[in-house]
Amino acid sequence: MKYLHTMVRVHDLDVSLDFYCGLLELVEVDRYVDEVGQFTLVYLAAPADANQVGRERSPVLELTYNWDGEVYQGGRNFGHLAYEVEDIYAICRKALDKGIILNVPPKDGHMAFFRSPDNISIELLQKGDALPIEEPWASMSVQGEW
Repeated sequence: MKYLHTMVRVHDLDVSLDFYCGLLELVEVDRYVDEVGQFTLVYLAAPADANQVGRERSPVLELTYNWDGEVYQGGRNFGHLAYEVEDIYAICRKALDKGIILNVPPKDGHMAFFRSPDNISIELLQKGDALPIEEPWASMSVQGEW
């Protein structure tokens, strides 16, 4: 398993960039703008991690700016911890065996979400290409919040 990123929702992207880049001196390493979904993702890294991020896309801080103007409070501003895994199906099977609810099962063989005992959202991303789509994952439904 490899740590990938932490996602934080922000209300004002410019103010947040001034804080993270201007004050903390993180550097912007990537940006994704989705006109249809109306959100922007900005990936930041510590300067000492920039070369690694260029090769591996981690470790980064993901700022998620939703264009709807919502002000996030009460924990909604923190998104999730993300990890790259060798076999997403094996970890999800292990989670199910421990009674953990898969909020987003790995229906696509690539991504899954579940929550920690403290209700922290955990994202798993399959290393490399997505695994072939398999049951029971393909038939499982999305449930709860992630």
